Amino acid sequence: MSSLPARKQQLVEAAIHEIGTTGTLNVTVGQIAKRAGVSAALAFHYFGDKDRLFLSAMRYVLTIYGAEVRGAIAAADGPKGRIEAVIRASFSSTNFRQEVIAAWLNFYVMAQQSDEARRLLSVYHRRLHSNLTHELRPLVGPTAPEIALRIGALIDGIYLRFAVNPADTTGKSATAQVLATLDHELRANA
Repeated sequence: MSSLPARKQQLVEAAIHEIGTTGTLNVTVGQIAKRAGVSAALAFHYFGDKDRLFLSAMRYVLTIYGAEVRGAIAAADGPKGRIEAVIRASFSSTNFRQEVIAAWLNFYVMAQQSDEARRLLSVYHRRLHSNLTHELRPLVGPTAPEIALRIGALIDGIYLRFAVNPADTTGKSATAQVLATLDHELRANA
């Protein structure tokens, strides 16, 4: 799935795990390197600093997410099926797990201070909106962008709620909530 060299990928996965365990970016490169089984010096050699390592971790998360979405869309039939595929991929067991959600939450915080993180987050938002709008347009016409915005916001909101109360939501229940909202939107705009 990843084109990263093995040691870099170990560090990226360790960063995601450490952030997920602590729930914060207040982890050291040394902690991440230890979890990856490499030296902190090697981590600094590959990434330069913790922010670059974390940005690489988020690119990795987004790469996996993007691959799941593309695969799900390719296997789906019709516009509604493709929208449902995007929603299901958003809450798959790969994407909707504690350490990835903690990484997302911290990524949003980082994007308030880092231009590169803000740009990367903007790319994610635009792609999600574009995928949803493209498939909604044949179903609801000109209201597609507004509905796509609401569906995307709901997906992000469920991630935020899970970060605070993980016992309240599973990937399956999150998917059901968003699919029910989609059905409501489609009926209201028919």
